Amino acid sequence: PTGREGEEEPCPICLESVDPTRRTTLECKHSFCAGCLGRAFLQKPVCPTCGRVYGVLRGTQPEGGRMEVSRTHSSLPGYEQYGTIVIRYSIPSGIQQEEHPSPGEPYSGASRRAFLPDCPEGRRVLRLLRKAFDQRLVFTVGQSTSTSRKNTVTWNDVHHKTSVHGGPTHYGYPDPDYLRRVEEELAAKGIRAS
Repeated sequence: PTGREGEEEPCPICLESVDPTRRTTLECKHSFCAGCLGRAFLQKPVCPTCGRVYGVLRGTQPEGGRMEVSRTHSSLPGYEQYGTIVIRYSIPSGIQQEEHPSPGEPYSGASRRAFLPDCPEGRRVLRLLRKAFDQRLVFTVGQSTSTSRKNTVTWNDVHHKTSVHGGPTHYGYPDPDYLRRVEEELAAKGIRAS
């Protein structure tokens, strides 16, 4: 790719002009110095320009957590013809690792409960959430936005419905666009239906 006529565009990472023999162009069509891109991919396998995921993204969710799934016959508002999938997450307290904000310091664990409609789309989202959980992408260690507590397990930008009722403002149902939105959030982390 060239900028003004005859000029090579600089690498978006180091901002230096790139020797064409050392340029790497990704499938998303963004180009970088091979060395710059290699160092960036060591941190996170995503395009530094557009965020497209290349490979398997691993998160900073603490090890040792559990994701348990059960079903009930009761329905969620907006999904009256279906039962409910109940997800129970449990992340134990522990010591922060190198990928966390304060390595060597303790963090508080968390238990969370979330709800999905037991319909085909809800079951697909459940499979995607399982994949995200296994790749350590659902939780992280940081500061809680609701309590302002530091060094605690928090959600990691994958929204969950933690209430059955109350609509979007209360993290509940009805919310007709929720399943589509959470699939988009997961896709941004490289988690897609196969």
